[in-house]
Amino acid sequence: MTTDTGRRPAALIVHAHPERASFNTAQARIAQSALEERGYSVEFIDLYERSWSPVLDRSEFPASERPFKPQQAQLDAFEADTLAPEVRGDLDALLGADLLVLSFPLWWFSVPAVLKGWLDRVLIMGATFGGKHGLYEQAAMTGRRAVLLTTTGGSPASFERGGAFGDINDFLFHIHRGVLEFVGYDALQPIITYGPAHLEHAARVQALEGIREAFLNLSDRPLVRSSRAHPPVAVG
Repeated sequence: MTTDTGRRPAALIVHAHPERASFNTAQARIAQSALEERGYSVEFIDLYERSWSPVLDRSEFPASERPFKPQQAQLDAFEADTLAPEVRGDLDALLGADLLVLSFPLWWFSVPAVLKGWLDRVLIMGATFGGKHGLYEQAAMTGRRAVLLTTTGGSPASFERGGAFGDINDFLFHIHRGVLEFVGYDALQPIITYGPAHLEHAARVQALEGIREAFLNLSDRPLVRSSRAHPPVAVG
């Protein structure tokens, strides 16, 4: 597989689960393997393994007497090339990737704090949106794809409209529309394993094979466009 320029496509997997032996981590590694099988060069960032600091605050930027405005500070640091080294490195990886995979367990109907902090610190104003770029279709990541790879604690039925928790699309909308599409990505329908902790071994194996197939066939996966309009594809 090659891009229009003849180079290998690049993927960035940003993974946020504290347990290396978890099902969630296993499916992230399966995704990596499948993408490599498809010809991608894959960079895998394990946020817990790296002890990533999720806090975006004044200490990350040169001292200033002005009131601290995080996005302006990020824009200034990006333009002056004074971003923190770990942020600059991950930003470069992000800007070099054709595909972004956010891998995480659904905690409190959202992403773990460490992943939210990665988004806060790395989706830099001026680099991924704003500054010389616009928002959504005019943002810097336009033309690239992103997909959520997640696990839940509940069953598929519990995450349907009218279920115990409600429609999972409602919980993922802020990530799809407020993060991925906001900076320009084409957001693909999420890849979800429901309640892996409650599955028997054979069902887990089948679910992981479903993850593999989903990533082998990612080019055929439909866009979210509006996460309230398209149901996610269940795996498992």
